[in-house]
Amino acid sequence: MDIEIRKGVEFARHDGIGLKGDLYAPKAPGKYPAVVAIHGGGWQMGGPATYAEWGNWLATRGYALFATSYRLSKPGEKSFPQAVHDVRAAVQFLKGEGEKMKVDGARLALMGDSAGGHLAALVALAGDHPTFTGAYRDDPYAGVSTKVKVVVGIYGVYDLLQQWQHDLVTRPRDQITEKFLGAAPPDDRRVYFDASPMSYVTTDNNATAFLLSWGVQDDIVDHASQSGAFLTALKQARFFARTVVMPGAGHFWMWDPIEEQASVTGHLAPRLLRFLAERL
Repeated sequence: MDIEIRKGVEFARHDGIGLKGDLYAPKAPGKYPAVVAIHGGGWQMGGPATYAEWGNWLATRGYALFATSYRLSKPGEKSFPQAVHDVRAAVQFLKGEGEKMKVDGARLALMGDSAGGHLAALVALAGDHPTFTGAYRDDPYAGVSTKVKVVVGIYGVYDLLQQWQHDLVTRPRDQITEKFLGAAPPDDRRVYFDASPMSYVTTDNNATAFLLSWGVQDDIVDHASQSGAFLTALKQARFFARTVVMPGAGHFWMWDPIEEQASVTGHLAPRLLRFLAERL
């Protein structure tokens, strides 16, 4: 299937900053189910180009993918809740501009790896929560719901307090959650609760289907206290949730080339495609 690529599509302007994403879609006319892809990088690095491989791969199989940017943490400058507002705007833009973008706004998924997995899950579960609504009322589609049908979380961070405790031992000189949130738990525990997808996993909020994947040798994000605990909470709240667990895999593999049966991403790809076909 032939595809088209539109790079640098501006979807919002927040605080004078133009937010842009890259669209990958089948070339033929139509409205396609779409994935909003959110890059990882500890909330402080990375960009939409990370998802070029997945964009090409999914577009040849009948899906659109919009790889989005968001504001990143910098020394002395947190990016919560700004990053959440930026991802919300990307979802709202695709719903509002669906026909122009070849996107079926009723069939959207959020996908992200690591910090991107955190943002994907948080926007899907809490994007319409009062904590995050109303910040950018001038956005063209500010009133559009950010609910999506599917979330694909790849070695994501779902409990920020647990991540802070993990980093306290493994990376004490690079406390990424403190940089992102602007405070340590002893100073502000509430912000860790508000920023954690885990906090919004409830039975009255369980319409979104989740596919979670992680590597069992991950030393950056502890899978037991993150993906494992999140999966348990999803099941307790009666979400539809499935997993793809990668024996021997660590972190960062989502960026690797997709080679069927020859790489970790190659193992995930057909399973992800089947999940999208069933739930999106």
